Amino acid sequence: MDKVNANELLEAQAHVWNHIFSSINSMSLKCAVDLGIADIIHSHGKPITVTELVAALPTLNPTKAHNIYRLMRILVHSGFFAQQKLSHGVQEVGYVLTNASCLLLKDNPLSLTPFLKVALDPIITKPLDFLGNWFQNNDCTPFDTAHGKTFWDYAGHDPKLGNLFNEGMASDARLVSIVLIDKCKGSFEGLDSLVDVGGGTGTVGKAIAHAFPHLDCTVFDLSHSR
Repeated sequence: MDKVNANELLEAQAHVWNHIFSSINSMSLKCAVDLGIADIIHSHGKPITVTELVAALPTLNPTKAHNIYRLMRILVHSGFFAQQKLSHGVQEVGYVLTNASCLLLKDNPLSLTPFLKVALDPIITKPLDFLGNWFQNNDCTPFDTAHGKTFWDYAGHDPKLGNLFNEGMASDARLVSIVLIDKCKGSFEGLDSLVDVGGGTGTVGKAIAHAFPHLDCTVFDLSHSR
Protein backbone atom coordinates (compact mmCIF):
# COMPACT_ATOMS: atom_id res chain seq x y z
CA MET A 1 0.00 0.00 0.00
CA ASP A 2 1.36 3.39 -1.00
CA LYS A 3 2.14 5.79 1.78
CA VAL A 4 -0.72 8.24 2.43
CA ASN A 5 -0.90 11.22 4.71
CA ALA A 6 -2.98 11.27 7.88
CA ASN A 7 -5.81 13.34 6.37
CA GLU A 8 -6.23 11.01 3.40
CA LEU A 9 -6.19 8.01 5.70
CA LEU A 10 -8.88 9.46 7.96
CA GLU A 11 -11.01 10.46 4.95
CA ALA A 12 -10.76 6.91 3.63
CA GLN A 13 -11.73 5.54 7.04
CA ALA A 14 -14.70 7.93 7.24
CA HIS A 15 -15.82 6.83 3.77
CA VAL A 16 -15.77 3.18 4.85
CA TRP A 17 -17.55 3.94 8.12
CA ASN A 18 -20.25 5.97 6.36
CA HIS A 19 -21.12 2.98 4.21
CA ILE A 20 -20.92 0.52 7.09
CA PHE A 21 -23.32 2.52 9.24
CA SER A 22 -25.59 3.93 6.51
CA SER A 23 -28.24 1.35 7.40
CA ILE A 24 -28.72 3.18 10.70
CA ASN A 25 -30.36 6.04 8.79
CA SER A 26 -32.97 3.88 7.08
CA MET A 27 -33.69 1.82 10.18
CA SER A 28 -34.00 4.97 12.30
CA LEU A 29 -36.53 6.25 9.78
CA LYS A 30 -38.44 2.96 9.99
CA CYS A 31 -38.40 3.30 13.80
CA ALA A 32 -39.87 6.80 13.52
CA VAL A 33 -42.66 5.44 11.33
CA ASP A 34 -43.32 2.55 13.72
CA LEU A 35 -43.62 5.02 16.60
CA GLY A 36 -45.75 7.45 14.57
CA ILE A 37 -43.45 10.40 15.32
CA ALA A 38 -44.32 12.40 12.20
CA ASP A 39 -48.05 12.13 12.93
CA ILE A 40 -47.50 13.15 16.56
CA ILE A 41 -45.59 16.27 15.51
CA HIS A 42 -48.24 17.08 12.91
CA SER A 43 -51.06 16.68 15.46
CA HIS A 44 -49.20 18.84 17.97
CA GLY A 45 -49.69 21.80 15.63
CA LYS A 46 -46.49 23.60 16.66
CA PRO A 47 -42.83 22.76 17.34
CA ILE A 48 -42.71 19.91 19.82
CA THR A 49 -40.00 19.45 22.44
CA VAL A 50 -38.49 16.06 23.11
CA THR A 51 -40.19 16.10 26.53
CA GLU A 52 -43.59 16.63 24.88
CA LEU A 53 -42.78 14.01 22.25
CA VAL A 54 -41.92 11.42 24.90
CA ALA A 55 -45.17 12.19 26.72
CA ALA A 56 -47.11 11.67 23.48
CA LEU A 57 -45.70 8.15 22.99
CA PRO A 58 -48.02 6.11 25.23
CA THR A 59 -46.41 2.75 24.42
CA LEU A 60 -42.87 3.95 25.05
CA ASN A 61 -41.01 2.06 27.76
CA PRO A 62 -40.04 4.75 30.32
CA THR A 63 -36.53 3.31 30.60
CA LYS A 64 -36.00 4.08 26.88
CA ALA A 65 -37.28 7.67 26.99
CA HIS A 66 -33.81 9.23 27.03
CA ASN A 67 -33.02 7.52 23.72
CA ILE A 68 -35.73 9.46 21.84
CA TYR A 69 -33.42 12.47 21.83
CA ARG A 70 -30.73 10.36 20.15
CA LEU A 71 -33.20 9.09 17.58
CA MET A 72 -34.31 12.63 16.78
CA ARG A 73 -30.71 13.76 16.36
CA ILE A 74 -30.21 11.14 13.65
CA LEU A 75 -33.47 12.07 11.92
CA VAL A 76 -32.67 15.78 12.01
CA HIS A 77 -29.23 15.08 10.58
CA SER A 78 -30.76 13.07 7.74
CA GLY A 79 -33.29 15.81 6.96
CA PHE A 80 -36.54 14.21 8.09
CA PHE A 81 -37.17 16.69 10.88
CA ALA A 82 -35.89 20.17 11.65
CA GLN A 83 -35.27 22.05 14.85
CA GLN A 84 -36.68 25.43 15.80
CA LYS A 85 -35.80 27.64 18.71
CA LEU A 86 -38.68 28.21 21.09
CA SER A 87 -39.50 31.32 23.10
CA HIS A 88 -36.80 33.13 25.01
CA GLY A 89 -35.78 31.37 28.19
CA VAL A 90 -36.81 27.89 27.02
CA GLN A 91 -33.74 25.69 26.79
CA GLU A 92 -35.27 22.89 24.76
CA VAL A 93 -35.66 23.17 21.01
CA GLY A 94 -38.78 22.17 19.12
CA TYR A 95 -39.01 19.66 16.30
CA VAL A 96 -41.01 20.33 13.13
CA LEU A 97 -41.77 18.41 9.97
CA THR A 98 -39.86 18.78 6.70
CA ASN A 99 -41.13 18.14 3.17
CA ALA A 100 -39.72 14.62 3.43
CA SER A 101 -41.45 13.72 6.70
CA CYS A 102 -44.73 15.12 5.36
CA LEU A 103 -44.63 12.19 2.94
CA LEU A 104 -44.75 9.86 5.95
CA LEU A 105 -48.00 11.19 7.41
CA LYS A 106 -50.77 8.58 7.51
CA ASP A 107 -53.42 11.00 6.24
CA ASN A 108 -51.31 12.28 3.35
CA PRO A 109 -52.78 10.80 0.15
CA LEU A 110 -49.22 10.74 -1.22
CA SER A 111 -47.80 8.99 1.86
CA LEU A 112 -44.79 6.80 1.12
CA THR A 113 -45.09 4.92 4.40
CA PRO A 114 -46.41 1.74 2.69
CA PHE A 115 -43.40 1.80 0.34
CA LEU A 116 -41.02 2.25 3.28
CA LYS A 117 -42.61 -0.64 5.16
CA VAL A 118 -42.20 -3.10 2.31
CA ALA A 119 -38.71 -1.92 1.31
CA LEU A 120 -37.41 -2.27 4.88
CA ASP A 121 -39.31 -5.41 5.83
CA PRO A 122 -36.93 -8.12 7.08
CA ILE A 123 -38.13 -10.47 4.34
CA ILE A 124 -36.94 -7.96 1.75
CA THR A 125 -33.72 -6.90 3.48
CA LYS A 126 -32.56 -10.42 4.39
CA PRO A 127 -31.43 -11.23 0.80
CA LEU A 128 -28.86 -8.43 1.06
CA ASP A 129 -26.99 -10.60 3.56
CA PHE A 130 -26.71 -13.30 0.89
CA LEU A 131 -25.21 -11.28 -1.98
CA GLY A 132 -21.82 -12.90 -1.56
CA ASN A 133 -23.37 -16.38 -1.63
CA TRP A 134 -25.54 -15.49 -4.60
CA PHE A 135 -22.55 -14.53 -6.74
CA GLN A 136 -21.21 -18.03 -6.19
CA ASN A 137 -24.35 -20.09 -6.89
CA ASN A 138 -26.89 -20.61 -9.67
CA ASP A 139 -29.88 -18.87 -8.07
CA CYS A 140 -31.63 -16.24 -10.18
CA THR A 141 -31.80 -13.66 -7.38
CA PRO A 142 -30.46 -13.16 -3.84
CA PHE A 143 -34.08 -13.55 -2.69
CA ASP A 144 -34.01 -17.16 -3.94
CA THR A 145 -30.81 -17.77 -1.99
CA ALA A 146 -32.17 -16.28 1.23
CA HIS A 147 -35.65 -17.82 1.15
CA GLY A 148 -35.41 -20.86 -1.12
CA LYS A 149 -38.04 -19.53 -3.55
CA THR A 150 -38.70 -16.57 -5.82
CA PHE A 151 -40.23 -13.39 -4.48
CA TRP A 152 -43.43 -14.01 -6.42
CA ASP A 153 -43.77 -17.56 -5.07
CA TYR A 154 -43.20 -16.25 -1.56
CA ALA A 155 -45.71 -13.41 -1.95
CA GLY A 156 -48.23 -15.76 -3.54
CA HIS A 157 -48.25 -17.93 -0.40
CA ASP A 158 -47.90 -15.08 2.11
CA PRO A 159 -50.90 -12.72 1.78
CA LYS A 160 -49.34 -10.31 4.29
CA LEU A 161 -46.25 -9.78 2.13
CA GLY A 162 -48.32 -9.71 -1.05
CA ASN A 163 -50.61 -7.01 0.30
CA LEU A 164 -47.66 -5.09 1.73
CA PHE A 165 -45.96 -5.14 -1.66
CA ASN A 166 -49.11 -4.05 -3.50
CA GLU A 167 -49.72 -1.19 -1.08
CA GLY A 168 -46.09 -0.10 -1.28
CA MET A 169 -46.03 -0.03 -5.07
CA ALA A 170 -49.36 1.80 -5.18
CA SER A 171 -48.19 4.49 -2.74
CA ASP A 172 -45.13 5.22 -4.86
CA ALA A 173 -47.20 5.14 -8.04
CA ARG A 174 -49.65 7.74 -6.74
CA LEU A 175 -46.89 10.29 -6.32
CA VAL A 176 -45.22 9.44 -9.63
CA SER A 177 -48.56 9.62 -11.46
CA ILE A 178 -49.18 13.20 -10.36
CA VAL A 179 -45.78 14.32 -11.61
CA LEU A 180 -46.08 12.27 -14.80
CA ILE A 181 -49.48 13.70 -15.72
CA ASP A 182 -48.52 17.25 -14.82
CA LYS A 183 -45.11 17.39 -16.49
CA CYS A 184 -45.49 14.96 -19.39
CA LYS A 185 -48.93 15.75 -20.82
CA GLY A 186 -47.52 16.09 -24.31
CA SER A 187 -46.39 12.48 -24.30
CA PHE A 188 -50.02 11.33 -24.39
CA GLU A 189 -51.04 13.49 -27.36
CA GLY A 190 -51.98 11.52 -30.43
CA LEU A 191 -52.41 8.26 -28.54
CA ASP A 192 -55.60 6.21 -28.63
CA SER A 193 -54.58 3.40 -26.27
CA LEU A 194 -52.01 2.59 -23.64
CA VAL A 195 -50.87 -0.64 -21.97
CA ASP A 196 -49.19 -0.52 -18.56
CA VAL A 197 -47.09 -3.69 -18.55
CA GLY A 198 -46.37 -4.84 -15.01
CA GLY A 199 -48.86 -2.27 -13.77
CA GLY A 200 -49.65 -4.04 -10.50
CA THR A 201 -53.00 -3.05 -9.05
CA GLY A 202 -53.46 -0.38 -11.73
CA THR A 203 -52.78 2.81 -9.78
CA VAL A 204 -50.90 4.51 -12.62
CA GLY A 205 -53.29 3.22 -15.28
CA LYS A 206 -56.31 4.53 -13.39
CA ALA A 207 -54.70 7.94 -12.92
CA ILE A 208 -53.87 8.23 -16.62
CA ALA A 209 -57.33 7.05 -17.66
CA HIS A 210 -58.90 9.66 -15.38
CA ALA A 211 -56.68 12.46 -16.70
CA PHE A 212 -57.05 11.45 -20.35
CA PRO A 213 -60.56 9.97 -20.84
CA HIS A 214 -60.00 9.46 -24.57
CA LEU A 215 -57.31 6.85 -23.89
CA ASP A 216 -58.18 3.17 -23.76
CA CYS A 217 -55.97 2.08 -20.83
CA THR A 218 -55.12 -1.54 -20.08
CA VAL A 219 -53.18 -2.87 -17.11
CA PHE A 220 -51.27 -6.06 -17.89
CA ASP A 221 -49.75 -8.06 -15.03
CA LEU A 222 -49.65 -11.50 -13.50
CA SER A 223 -51.67 -12.37 -10.42
CA HIS A 224 -49.89 -12.98 -7.11
CA SER A 225 -52.31 -12.49 -4.19
CA ARG A 226 -54.11 -9.44 -5.52
